[in-house]
Amino acid sequence: MSESYQIYPLGDSALMVEFGQQISASLNQRILQKARHLENQHYPWLDDIVPAYTTLTIFYNPLKVEGSFPYGKVKKMIERELSSATDEEELSSRHIRIPVCYGGEFGPDLEEVASLNGLQPEDVVKIHTDPSYRVFFLGFSPGFPFLGGMNERIAAPRKKVPRKKIPEGAVGIAGQQTGIYTQEGPGGWQIIGRTPLSLFSVSQNPPALIMPGDTVSFVPISREEFYSWEETGWE
Repeated sequence: MSESYQIYPLGDSALMVEFGQQISASLNQRILQKARHLENQHYPWLDDIVPAYTTLTIFYNPLKVEGSFPYGKVKKMIERELSSATDEEELSSRHIRIPVCYGGEFGPDLEEVASLNGLQPEDVVKIHTDPSYRVFFLGFSPGFPFLGGMNERIAAPRKKVPRKKIPEGAVGIAGQQTGIYTQEGPGGWQIIGRTPLSLFSVSQNPPALIMPGDTVSFVPISREEFYSWEETGWE
């Protein structure tokens, strides 16, 4: 039975494949498999593939597509590849432990998240560090991982007024999502902690330490351990 999806144009050099509205690990896994299948075709017009919760966005160079009406030709080729991609497409997956110092100067919103949910700050830390999270996709800023599997007991809305500067490594909550700021910049997530681990560097290959399909767990560390991280690393 063929899989149901819709394809939409995004400007003159991209298209989006939408596989539905329901977020799930199984759907995300299939999207990642289809992304890998497309990557392995090595089309000269293919610039980038961006998987997300329920969509796959394909960026292409229309000047490298033979003939006229490049969108139509790319759409037909994408439809053909989607039908031939299988669930057996090999994907690499790792489990990564992320050290986090919670609260205080590293997590200025920890108490607010606790108060919003009728909890104590230490309860939020325990709940946040308990599960193993799936990396659904990277977005918002380079390498920023959107993690699925957070307990709704610590859900919290975004800030009404975003901060102008959030430090690299900040761990935040927005709605029922949690994620990690891989670069310093503005943002409206509730910041509950910070990791000393560097998650993104243009000098690395690949630049992002965490990739879609990986799993992540958070490990609480002390303020002293945070500052000694740069010297000792993570064991």
